[in-house]
Amino acid sequence: MTEYQTNRGVAYSLGYHVVWCPKYRRPVLVGPVAERLRELIEQKSAEHGWSTVALEVMPDHVHLFVRAGPAASPSYIANQFKGFTSRVLREEFPHLRRRLPTLWSRSYFVWSVGDVSAAAIQKYLETQWERPWRKEATS
Repeated sequence: MTEYQTNRGVAYSLGYHVVWCPKYRRPVLVGPVAERLRELIEQKSAEHGWSTVALEVMPDHVHLFVRAGPAASPSYIANQFKGFTSRVLREEFPHLRRRLPTLWSRSYFVWSVGDVSAAAIQKYLETQWERPWRKEATS
């Protein structure tokens, strides 16, 4: 069963699977860099009130499953993580500045994650006029 969060008249359950890679897909996310990246992602999630559900740092890409509120668009979420982590990691690990012109590639992949299928939503919408309270309102 899905747990919904509420916020000023809105109930929601929004999750995103975000994947991004270092520039040229270089395998630089190893050892202390990978550990620090994990810490920074958790820090940024907490700062925004987002929830990191799952995180995997591979040598040449990052997988993040994050839950966020309705005010945060997927592009905003991805760019918050990429911008913040790039700035801090390049500052703390100078070899990243020497090896890459920018830490992250410009692209990323984002997939919305949910418990309701498209077919279930379609059926729900198609049966709106059959609801008892709707029938009473139109009588």
